Amino acid sequence: MDNNSAAKPKHNPSGIAKWPEDERPRERLLSRGPHALTDAELLAIILRIGAQGKSAVALGHELLTHFGSLQAMMAAPPSAWQGIKGLGKAKFAQLQAALELGRRATLPTIREKTIIRSTQQAAAYFSTRLRGLPDEHFRVAYMNRQGRLLGDVLIAQGTVDTVRPSIRSIVTQALQANASALIAAHNHPSGAAEPSDTDKLLTRDLIAACHPLGIKVLDHVIVAESGHYSFADSGLLDKLGLETLAPMPVR
Repeated sequence: MDNNSAAKPKHNPSGIAKWPEDERPRERLLSRGPHALTDAELLAIILRIGAQGKSAVALGHELLTHFGSLQAMMAAPPSAWQGIKGLGKAKFAQLQAALELGRRATLPTIREKTIIRSTQQAAAYFSTRLRGLPDEHFRVAYMNRQGRLLGDVLIAQGTVDTVRPSIRSIVTQALQANASALIAAHNHPSGAAEPSDTDKLLTRDLIAACHPLGIKVLDHVIVAESGHYSFADSGLLDKLGLETLAPMPVR
C-alpha cells in the first residue's frame, strides 16, 4: 500500500450518505440521542446537505469557526451571513428558524400562561426576549386587567437610527387583542439602558394615544447588556402622563 492510499479518509467527506451508518449524524442522533452529537453535527442535520466538495458536517464546522460559537450565531445580524460559500437561501432560512426556536425555548413560561404584575416581572420577561439581539427591536406586550399576557408583538425592527415604532400600529394591536393595558419595550444593542429624548417623546405620545381609549401604559422597558431601565420605576412614566393630561396653553 502506498503513502497516498494510506492517507485517504475512510469515507468521502463531501457525501455523508457514503459514510458508514454509525458515523452519520442523523443515524447517531436516532440511536444515541441528540446529546451525543457535536454542535457541527447538529448543524449538519439542520442543513441536510453540504456544498460542493464539503459535507454538511464540514459546513457546520465552517459556520462555527466563522462566528465563534452558537451564541454568536444567534446574535449575528443578517449581513454577517452574506458571502458564506455553500449557504444559500434555503439553508439560511432553515438555520434561522432553528436558532429562533432556540431563542423562544428560553422564554420562562408559555405565553398564554404568563402574568405580568410588576416592573420586575416585565423587565425579566423582556430581557429574555431582547437581550443579545444585534439590532433594535421594539415590542409591546398586551394584557388584560388581571395582568395576563394576551399577546407579544414585534412592532418595529432595525438599526437605532431607523426604528420608528408606529403609535397607530400599537393602538390597533391593543384594540384587536381587547387589551386593557400594555407594556412597551425595546433594546439598546450597544450602550447604556438610559432613555433617549426620542424614547421619551414616543412614550409620551403613546400614553396620549391610549388614554382616551381606556388603555393603560404600564411601563416602557429598555433592555441593554448592562441592565435595564424602567420608565415606571424611575417615575418618568408618571411625569410624561401628567404632561399629556395638562391643558394646552391659550395662545
